[in-house]
Amino acid sequence: MASRAADNVAIELQRAELEAVLRSELFSRAPTLAHLLSYLCEKTFAGESAHIKEYSIAVDVFGRRESFDQDIDSIVRVQANRLRKRLAEYYATEGTTHSIHISIPVGQYVPLFEEKPVPVAVEVPVQVNPRARLSQRYLWLSIGVAVLLLAATAAIYFIREGSKRPPNAAVSSTKLPPEGPVGLPVGDEVRILAGSTRSYVDRSGKTWAADTDFTGGAAVHSPARIIWRTQDADIYRNSRQGDFSYNIPLKPGTYELRLHFAETYYGPEDVGGGGEGSRLIAVTANGKPLLDNFDVVADAGGSRTADVKVFTDISPAADGMLHLNVNSVQGGRGMLSAIEILPGTSGRIRPVRIITRDSAYYSNDSQWWRADEYFKGGQIASREDSVVGTDDTELYESERWGNFSYAIPVPPGKYRVVLHFIEKRFGPNNRDKYFGPPHDPNAGVGARIFSVYCNGKAIVKDLDIFKEAGENRPLIRTIGGLEPNAQGKLVLEFVPVKDYATVTAIEVLPE
Repeated sequence: MASRAADNVAIELQRAELEAVLRSELFSRAPTLAHLLSYLCEKTFAGESAHIKEYSIAVDVFGRRESFDQDIDSIVRVQANRLRKRLAEYYATEGTTHSIHISIPVGQYVPLFEEKPVPVAVEVPVQVNPRARLSQRYLWLSIGVAVLLLAATAAIYFIREGSKRPPNAAVSSTKLPPEGPVGLPVGDEVRILAGSTRSYVDRSGKTWAADTDFTGGAAVHSPARIIWRTQDADIYRNSRQGDFSYNIPLKPGTYELRLHFAETYYGPEDVGGGGEGSRLIAVTANGKPLLDNFDVVADAGGSRTADVKVFTDISPAADGMLHLNVNSVQGGRGMLSAIEILPGTSGRIRPVRIITRDSAYYSNDSQWWRADEYFKGGQIASREDSVVGTDDTELYESERWGNFSYAIPVPPGKYRVVLHFIEKRFGPNNRDKYFGPPHDPNAGVGARIFSVYCNGKAIVKDLDIFKEAGENRPLIRTIGGLEPNAQGKLVLEFVPVKDYATVTAIEVLPE
């Protein structure tokens, strides 16, 4: 009984430390990390440490489906690493004097509660007479009894309070704000490279399978070196052409279908000559028309340009297959570069989040950002300078700068665009580091001015990041009520007024 009571007291002291951590400013600003820490600790308190696995964390904390594959989705490892760093920061600052420190050992997910000795003053012996020594003994005895009584009272209090808490309840359940959707809808994803005999891993770490499940048509390879609006030209160098079909097995559910095209034969600089009107295509899914008289060159705005068409509410037919048919309508043969089938949400596209770098990224709020794509023009620059005003400094390490545009494919509807900016060129702490020194050594306000247009309409006019946010501090602009153009795209143009335009990340969210 004494051992069990001691264990209960230890758990309650550890629980009290967890509550202190969750109340701290560092963790109140990071609800996802707080939720993860609470889950790991409560599992440990309940004696279920053996069940703390990457798979269970993905499903229970981050809302992943039962088909979660840790080799493809690294969200648990990424967030656990961030949790380790934040705990280390907490105990280096706010929690440095705490008698218990919580840590997550590298390579593990079971939390460790370490008791830290509290510094005590060293007693220096002094010469006292026997009567004083006797009084001193009584004094120390009285203090010891008081300490024991206080400890016993605290233990009883903790045990009583603990008995009021529902078993296995997460401490953060009443303290943290409601969590929004974490990441993208997750499930089985299908990616097929039409006309290719080899698989391919793209810049965002997604695997595209070699051509499969097709009937008819012919595989065609293009020697085109540059394909605009993509970092993954290999997706568009091969295609299946002619009249053909795909019969792709799918589990029941709602999917988002993305068809990829790039015209590499017709065009003023291509071997076929011509341009618009040289090839018209029709596409159906389970007998339902998706594209009719589709002209890739006209839709993409030119040849050798990646073009993506997005369709929501796609489901398998009664036989468990998605039947895609591609046919020639006029001119050259029907054509398709790649097929992408992703778990979706009825009536809505998956959120589009793009970070201006050549690899994907999980942000602190556990959202997935794809590597830079859909762009034309501009250049990428990256610097690991100190960033203030955000807990997610890595999100702002890179930028696309210059005179450039993004053509982001979406189905009909209304959308909210979120633009992330940061000024890393101008300001007293940035000069002489980036592009060489500015003409004015004190350049700041007015040094960089640019505008952003969506489908020809100004949505951000004469923006001066330094004037609005200062240097090395994120600036976020949100614009709602935007609709795609006739080609199903939100074309965002970043146009310099003075110096270069810049952007760090872009979000497109359905309204």
